[in-house]
Amino acid sequence: MEEKRKLDSSHAGKRFAAAGGIFLSFVVALEIVIMISPFAFFFYAAFNPFLLALNQSSITRWLTAFFLPHMVAPPNAVLTVIRILGSVFFVTGLVIFFVCAAQVYMGKLFKKGVATKGFYTLIRHPQYLGLGLAALGLAIMWPRFLTLTLFTIMLFLYYLLAKDEERRMTNRFGESYISYMSRTGMFLPQFIEKLLMGSSKSKQSLGFGKAILVFAVLVVVVIGCGFILRAYTVHHLPLKQVNGVDVIAITKEDVKTAEQLLPSVLQSPTIATRLQLIKSHKGRLLAYFIPINYVMQGMIADTGGEWKLFEQHKTIGMITEYILHPFGHLTEGHMGHAAMAAHNLSMHDSPAMKRRIIFVEVSGNNREHTSPFDDFEINIIRTPLFFVDVHLHTGEILQLQSTPTGSGWGTVPTPMF
Repeated sequence: MEEKRKLDSSHAGKRFAAAGGIFLSFVVALEIVIMISPFAFFFYAAFNPFLLALNQSSITRWLTAFFLPHMVAPPNAVLTVIRILGSVFFVTGLVIFFVCAAQVYMGKLFKKGVATKGFYTLIRHPQYLGLGLAALGLAIMWPRFLTLTLFTIMLFLYYLLAKDEERRMTNRFGESYISYMSRTGMFLPQFIEKLLMGSSKSKQSLGFGKAILVFAVLVVVVIGCGFILRAYTVHHLPLKQVNGVDVIAITKEDVKTAEQLLPSVLQSPTIATRLQLIKSHKGRLLAYFIPINYVMQGMIADTGGEWKLFEQHKTIGMITEYILHPFGHLTEGHMGHAAMAAHNLSMHDSPAMKRRIIFVEVSGNNREHTSPFDDFEINIIRTPLFFVDVHLHTGEILQLQSTPTGSGWGTVPTPMF
């Protein structure tokens, strides 16, 4: 009896730890949902101090950084496919989870015993697979390293919980469940697991040493892939240097436009004077070249309340579009020609004929930055300075305005690319 109580207590502890890990992973990954909702203020009142604490040290700052493009349209086919897969994984994972959950609870309701039909004919833990896919999709759509780290922990907790459940099911159903295990995979179809892991038997007991090894492999593979993707992204950004200023465009098409337009803007006496003061600080200058109505500009700098998405009260619509139309929020500012025709706007007044250039000072890391790619190192400090609105055809400066320190979300660490 005492041994049974210990086993029950151990199982309860594992379930509690797994549930806590799952909850925390999804809360952090769903930051993208909360940050554009009216509840952003309350969420960041609790969460931002934690992000800022991580951001204070060069050892932990990487956790607040992003590893995939989020404010810039994916610059090539590889990154485009990865972003689309984020939406596919998220939707598919949720469908698998809810279908299997319904199957399990219907089985319990009608006392049908172990679920062995549907997805369960191929794998023993399709609900965990579904949640894992959904969490991976969220990590791609809101690609903070913190999200990826918690995703790794969540996968490990799922593995521990699945092994514990299999032990209990074997004790309860005996040979029938052992036979079921012999013809199914744990999280993937059996033939795929055999290709990946050879002849390893998933029914083997999980010792402490093996558990640590599994976790270490997960960390190396998942977090390592994040750093590889980040390096790949940075070196494929639509980035140019124009008259000593590093320029990043939202789309590849705008890079050439920026190269043509920026020299005359930089020669404006007012702007040249401002930038000369910054250059004396020995920091690098980074200019974001964006459509004037680019919806995510608030993440770069506080350019006005219109671009603080949490004040728009359109959370459901924005999230639905973000999942089902992955690049709409990045490219809609370039759809001005169609909008102009629809609303009979004059060519001169159309948003399509205007660009906003947000100037940012990049410094820190205790070393000299010699390349535009250095602007996107994890341990740099980014300080918004001012923005300029320019007409594409005439080069006329339509507006020049200083920006407060921080972004539209204040001190919350936001994406750089």
